[in-house]
Amino acid sequence: MNAKLRHLRNAIRRWRRDNPIFALLAVNLGAGLLVAAIAVGGLLLLDTHGLRSLILRDQAPFAALLLLSFGFAITFGSLLMGSAIMRLPRETPQAPRDRGDGGQPLPATLRAD
Repeated sequence: MNAKLRHLRNAIRRWRRDNPIFALLAVNLGAGLLVAAIAVGGLLLLDTHGLRSLILRDQAPFAALLLLSFGFAITFGSLLMGSAIMRLPRETPQAPRDRGDGGQPLPATLRAD
């Protein structure tokens, strides 16, 4: 059992090393889900606009809570994943290589068939 767990842990480490962008997205998705849970919990705790009372009086309170949580999870998960992508540093454009012609454009020849 311990060997299987160690193998799984090593596989996850290799995957994170080989796919850093996915690891970045997974971490930020987790943070977004945490923010969504805090937001839904805060709305229900404070009973904003009678939302908690409305959900609890419903015939299917679990469905209403699930839909509310899912909407917040999609919103905040996507928000944090998008902001993580936008925070990535831009690659600096490569300077043009010197072709030995002083940087002048070369004429292009086209053949008409």
